[in-house]
Amino acid sequence: MKYLLLAFVSIVGCSLFASAEKRPNVVLILADDLGYTDIGAFAERATGVPVAQQFFETPNLDSLAQSGVSFSQAYACPLCAPTRASVLTGKYASKLGFTTATPPSVRSWYNSGKVPPSGYMAQDAIYWGDPIKEEQALWNGGTLLALPSGQVTDRGRDEKTLAEVLNEQGYRSAFVGKWHLGGHGSKGYEPHDQGFEELAYYDAGGSPYFGWRKEWASNKPHHSEMPQEQLFGSKLGIDTGQRYLTDELTAQATSFIRTHVESRRDDPFFLYFCHFSLHAPLQAKAEDVDYFEAKGNRGWNGHDNATYAAMVRSLDESVGALLDTLRETNQLDNTLIVFMSDNGGVSWPLNQSTRSDDTRPTSNAPLKGGKAMVYEGGIRVPLFFYWKGKIDRSAWIDRPVDCNDIFPTVLEMSGVDVEPHYQEIDGRSLAGVIEGGVAQSEGYDRETFYWHYPFNVIVHNPVDDMPLTPHSAIRKGDYKLIFDWSGRLWLYDIERDLSESNNLVDAKPQLARELFVELNEWLAQNVEEKYYPTLNPSYDADNDTRDYPFVDLRASILGRDFAIRPKPPESKSHLVKAD
Repeated sequence: MKYLLLAFVSIVGCSLFASAEKRPNVVLILADDLGYTDIGAFAERATGVPVAQQFFETPNLDSLAQSGVSFSQAYACPLCAPTRASVLTGKYASKLGFTTATPPSVRSWYNSGKVPPSGYMAQDAIYWGDPIKEEQALWNGGTLLALPSGQVTDRGRDEKTLAEVLNEQGYRSAFVGKWHLGGHGSKGYEPHDQGFEELAYYDAGGSPYFGWRKEWASNKPHHSEMPQEQLFGSKLGIDTGQRYLTDELTAQATSFIRTHVESRRDDPFFLYFCHFSLHAPLQAKAEDVDYFEAKGNRGWNGHDNATYAAMVRSLDESVGALLDTLRETNQLDNTLIVFMSDNGGVSWPLNQSTRSDDTRPTSNAPLKGGKAMVYEGGIRVPLFFYWKGKIDRSAWIDRPVDCNDIFPTVLEMSGVDVEPHYQEIDGRSLAGVIEGGVAQSEGYDRETFYWHYPFNVIVHNPVDDMPLTPHSAIRKGDYKLIFDWSGRLWLYDIERDLSESNNLVDAKPQLARELFVELNEWLAQNVEEKYYPTLNPSYDADNDTRDYPFVDLRASILGRDFAIRPKPPESKSHLVKAD
């Protein structure tokens, strides 16, 4: 692979960050369901089409991406909650047990008021499923609903978060927006349990953008078996008077910055701003929708949804408001800004995920697929770093990196020694790459990345227009292998085949086998079997309408010890949903 760094002035070592007069503030912004080509600068990078000729408008994000250091091959998980767990811990989400995102109605042992069976966590999901009419050879793997925080029910597990590490260094950490890591409001698993001061948050996958206060304050009794004092789920925070949720959360964030500078100017802050935008429901301000309805280049690259475009504009304006506040409070020169999306854009009709809407929010072209998939469109996301005077040299780094790299990168740029953390985490610091510009010689040598999404999902696979089956994937160097647990393999040369259109399994069978073995060895060493798909005892092959038979490739290639197993009877957790 050619790891290119364009228009970058090389600086030796990491002395630039280490020599900062004081620790920088950190503003980490995580967008929800923002596709790779939804930001103009990234779309231009991928397609060659100038920003001015595109449909979506993201001037603030474009300016930061083009002024700072941007990664053209940054990866996240296929869904939001796993990425959030990975960002905060520096670990692969599937290793933690976060394999998908869940709605509030999902039952866990905790919210059902039941003692989990041996080997299970209280926050492990029990059962739920998409209404898929096609035969399913496999049942779905399990998932955690909450990030372990040292509670009695966590059986000795306490994941140390980025906020907790920074707090030990004198930071004040604050959270605003979408949490989705707390078991939908479970006591002991909310932002304040993970090191954050809570500004305003909602522990759910999505939220209305108008009239959200009523829903956030309702404390719906989703789980009547659980004492409601054990289930929280939200904090409204101060009422800034905004009608639109994106604007409200932005006002909360800018208010925090101003009050912090007034009262604790000498202390650095860490603001983790997790937008709900662009997650469904698609709702935007009327004047912005009208503007995009009339825009002339509507439809470019499959981008034709005016409501979605208006939501993108509000997200971009939010970033602009944060920048203005940092300038006005004289904090921009000493603030590290990190921006990323939690997964790829939703490129399929919303009704496929059990919503009654045929609208396709966006297209990730030229990337294949979208959210809930391990194709590039589902996992490749925009990522950039900006720090005025230190990371503002207009650079693109064309090499793979992962969302779990954010944890050590932020620590190193904040003057924290990351070496003691490397025994526990999977991520590696990108500080040397960002500062030195030589991708492989500046302390970052990762070339292999893994994904694990063990679910049947009603969202259709772009390969055969059938509901998605459980998938795992590995990328090593230029090559990426996708393993469909129902019996298929795809091998792509990502450097030469960005759209994943040429399956090389037949042309390179030995490479495919080597990557398959490596992927499954990694799963065996890092992911508990309760998070694997299992055999469906009711599967009827004669009624299966797919054009390929179910084959247990693990058994046929790796041997009987690796065969897909039946699910233990005491743990009937059948879990799916692209949320």
